[in-house]
Amino acid sequence: MSDVVLASDNQGKIREINSLLRNTPLEVVGQGSLGVEPIEETGTTFIENALLKARNAARQTGLAAIADDSGLEVDALGGRPGVYSARFAGPQATDTKNVEKLLAALDGISPEKRSARFRCAMVYVTHADDPDPLICEGAWEGKIITEPKGDNGFGYDPIFWIEGEKATAAELAPERKNILSHRGQALRMLVAQLAERSQKRPNNLNP
Repeated sequence: MSDVVLASDNQGKIREINSLLRNTPLEVVGQGSLGVEPIEETGTTFIENALLKARNAARQTGLAAIADDSGLEVDALGGRPGVYSARFAGPQATDTKNVEKLLAALDGISPEKRSARFRCAMVYVTHADDPDPLICEGAWEGKIITEPKGDNGFGYDPIFWIEGEKATAAELAPERKNILSHRGQALRMLVAQLAERSQKRPNNLNP
């Protein structure tokens, strides 16, 4: 197995990615356990931020790196909060504060005009200056309801309604959410590309 640094310390994300990587020669380790100092997310797109994080983790560790960046786009708000989703209500905003600000911004907007989507960009670099990173994207369509429902999710999950499930993202079982979600989509595409690359160019999976 070859270690790959994940530009995150989210233990659930680490477990999920390793589960999906089980048929590849790779295993991810969280960047915190390797002493990586996080980088400021100054990109204007999800892909730019994911690449910033991946290259930073690779540069500090000398390992290949995986990173993702994701957020919520609300059509009635012109695509906001977008890349600023995690800090919509301020640099140190909590999930609750972000949700409250979003609901306030949509106050009075009719249900049919509350369409939204989660987007995720996930990238893989073999080294910090990799000129050919793998880049995968996923999107999950839904709409914003007027009050939170469900306890299983985080972020904006409690107000993100999926019509086909008749539930919010926070009401779904984790296994079901992983199948449907923007992050799950992007990760499965990335794993498929890594597996294909390893078959064609096995040495390219190592930094």
